[in-house]
Amino acid sequence: MAAYLQWRRFVFFDREAVKEPPAPDGAGAKPFVLPPGIAVCDSGRGSLVFGDILGQIWFLPRSLQLTSFQAYKLRVTHLYQLKQHSILVSVGEDEEGINPLVKVWNLEKRDGGNPLCTRIFPAIPGNKPTVVSCLTVHENLNFMAIGFADGSVVLTKGDITRDRHSKTQILHEGSYPITGLAFRQSGKTTHLFVVTTENIQSYTLSVKDYPHLELDTHGCGLRCSSLSDPSQDLQFIVAGNECVYLYQPDERGPCFAFEGQKLIVHWYRGYLIIVSKDRKTSPKSEFAGSEAQNSDKQILNIYDLCNKFIAYSSIFDDIVDVLAEWGSLYVLTRDRKIHVLQEKDTQTKLEMLFRKNLFEMAINLAKSHHLDSDGLSEIFRQYGDHLYNKGNHDGAIQQYIRTIGKLEPSYVIRKFLDAQRIHNLTAYLQTLHLQSLANADHTTLLLNCYTKLKDSSKLEEFIKTSESEVRFDVETAIKVLRQAGYYSHAVYLAEKHAHHEWYLKIQLEDIKNYQEALGYIGKLPFDQAESNMKRYGKILMHHVPNETTELLKILCTDYQPSGDKEGPGMLEGKKANSEEFIPVFANNSRELKAFLEHMTEVQSDSPQGVYDTLLELQLQNWAHEQDEQIKEKLHNEAITLLKSGRFKTVFDKALVLCQMHNFKDGVLYLYEQGKLFQQIMHYHMQNEQYKKVIEVCELYGDQEACLWEQALGYFARKEEDCKEYIAAVLKHIESKNLMPPLLVVQTLAHNSTATLSVIKDYLVNKLQKQSRQIEQDEQRIQKYREETMRIRQEIEELKASPKIFQKTKCSICTSALELPSVHFLCGHSFHQHCFESYSESDSECPTCMPENRKVMDMIRAQEQKRDLHDQFQHQLKCSNDGFSVVADYFGRGVFNKLTLITDLPGKSATTIEAGLQRELLVHTKRST
Repeated sequence: MAAYLQWRRFVFFDREAVKEPPAPDGAGAKPFVLPPGIAVCDSGRGSLVFGDILGQIWFLPRSLQLTSFQAYKLRVTHLYQLKQHSILVSVGEDEEGINPLVKVWNLEKRDGGNPLCTRIFPAIPGNKPTVVSCLTVHENLNFMAIGFADGSVVLTKGDITRDRHSKTQILHEGSYPITGLAFRQSGKTTHLFVVTTENIQSYTLSVKDYPHLELDTHGCGLRCSSLSDPSQDLQFIVAGNECVYLYQPDERGPCFAFEGQKLIVHWYRGYLIIVSKDRKTSPKSEFAGSEAQNSDKQILNIYDLCNKFIAYSSIFDDIVDVLAEWGSLYVLTRDRKIHVLQEKDTQTKLEMLFRKNLFEMAINLAKSHHLDSDGLSEIFRQYGDHLYNKGNHDGAIQQYIRTIGKLEPSYVIRKFLDAQRIHNLTAYLQTLHLQSLANADHTTLLLNCYTKLKDSSKLEEFIKTSESEVRFDVETAIKVLRQAGYYSHAVYLAEKHAHHEWYLKIQLEDIKNYQEALGYIGKLPFDQAESNMKRYGKILMHHVPNETTELLKILCTDYQPSGDKEGPGMLEGKKANSEEFIPVFANNSRELKAFLEHMTEVQSDSPQGVYDTLLELQLQNWAHEQDEQIKEKLHNEAITLLKSGRFKTVFDKALVLCQMHNFKDGVLYLYEQGKLFQQIMHYHMQNEQYKKVIEVCELYGDQEACLWEQALGYFARKEEDCKEYIAAVLKHIESKNLMPPLLVVQTLAHNSTATLSVIKDYLVNKLQKQSRQIEQDEQRIQKYREETMRIRQEIEELKASPKIFQKTKCSICTSALELPSVHFLCGHSFHQHCFESYSESDSECPTCMPENRKVMDMIRAQEQKRDLHDQFQHQLKCSNDGFSVVADYFGRGVFNKLTLITDLPGKSATTIEAGLQRELLVHTKRST
């Protein structure tokens, strides 16, 4: 009883009397009045159905146009309208006495304008005359139960609309009148609830022999039981005078204490409707006037059992029944009037609750009415605002949390930014993240809340969520934690979620844990390991040089992440470009040398920059080394590297490096490899290594003859006594005839110590050779003169004297000549057929023709050379591009190669030449 008194009362229904349709003349509508004698009623299939004491059944549609037909001769006692079929079952009497008949009507078929009666059978069980007390029909049309006043229940199983397909039997017998029946269908199981004035029983109809179970030892009166809908799990409701009980087929459920003597019980859309007697004096507002209104009244209460409130309560005069149709409740009173109870819409009901600040009840009501999430969110927001304004911030935040996903988070966050409410803000932000609806700003704010509260446990719980449940922006969290000084938490997040750059940045810049960072890089995939070593290599090299060098060696040879579980050979290793990591060793020459040497050993195809840097490093170490033994070792290493053949494409760069560090052996080796023989000799000349100069000439003089000439000029400029070297040079010049004597004399004129005795033998030999050459030339001239005279005589003879041809053999086939034959003045004779076969021209002798052509070619060449100078000068003057003309003549080999020897500065070339000629003449006279 106490629980009932605490239930709130609301007016969620509007009461109005049903009125007749407006008259055509526009007069006011009158209250609608039912015909007299109405005894029973029901509703369904779009009509209110009534039965009267005259045996008529009436139908009242929504248009209020009453229709009726005569169903029984005497009276109608019970009606049951099925909700899913147009089938109406009635019980009535056709004759006086206790002889009730059951009739089944098909409302969709007509028989003479009336509904078709498909079945009629007597209701009495056996031969015992008794009154029908209640009636119920299963919606599947396979079961019908009739209760009697003598305590028996008759069950009809099968098609209730036909006699042939159904079977009637007595299901229950007892000594107490049957007051209520109800079928309950759950899956394939069918139960029948039977309630009497003294007990309640449940029959299982889907099992053979219909087992039953007694649920309780008290019952209820007629029309005081009903079956709830699925919202209350199809429980059987039994209303006693003190309490209302709910039953499952196998047990009793909850109990509600509702006062008053119950007259009618119905279930409507989640509401329990109870009509009971009210013996209390009615409020003046409801009954003002005579004292007669203080007599017995009936009160109709509509209970919401789920949300524990009374949705409507009103007093009526003598209610006949309550029907539900067309989405409303219709209350029939004894004065034949109908009152309609129209339920207010959900929003109106919620506003009524809001005005009374009953937000919890509004939430429950909205849920029971299946309000969408947007509507619920608005209730939660209003409830949260109400609690916030009252100062209940803890309760308010709980309501705001329930709005997540619908209400803009900034609306809530702004309310709780005060530091004193940081706990509430933290709770809201936590839930926001749990539902994966937080953005980067929310993550930042939540982490700042944790750090301000110094709540390390909550912080760890937040960031150590399993990877599949991460509900925040990881990068933002890392930034905030790093800024707040929670480096270990930031590192944990970065490592767990593979934010490699942040992990390394925090380890190296904040924690200074270089060893850990280096090990982490070694676990990364190749591309990321390479990029991070380029970025952080210098820092790591400065603090952990040895370990960094080892990782770079692996990275540039055959890299495999240290965390990979695959065995060797499972994956093809990748290689980084070792040349790109040389800047990492900027201040670590020892590690750089070890790295470069390792790369050249394991990878002969290392980039050229590796070899260049290694050579430069070796030369630096060699130049600065003081220990002779170590210096010699470094010397040999550098030479070995130069001889590896890796510097052919960068010859000039290697040469510059050797020259910069004054590495003589390397310079000479590179000169030799580049065939720079003059540079080799000049190098020895600069160092005044006379023997080396002679050796260079002997080694490479055959490949470049000008070396001897340059050597002579070099020794000629020396003021020291170089007679021995000059003699050696002159000997080779003489043997190879490399220079004219006059040029030799002019060259040696630069040396004051080189007397004539130095070149005496050279000049004498030269003059002797020239004398012999002159004699040979004179003999050859005399021979040519004699030959010329002979030829001229032959020409004259041919011109003036007859030529006698005495040849007897052909000059081609050497066979005896036969006519016809061909004879030439040169003395050769041929058969005509031989001549025609071998001759290329009719006027030339085939035997003499090759020699004659040589002579003619020589003559033509002389004529061309005679005109070449004039032709060249003419083309040069007429051409727009003189350089192309010169280049063309150079390409044709017209110009001879010239070797120029530069005279020493300070002496006139003309003076030197005149002096040499004078000395030459003097010595020539002496020798003669």
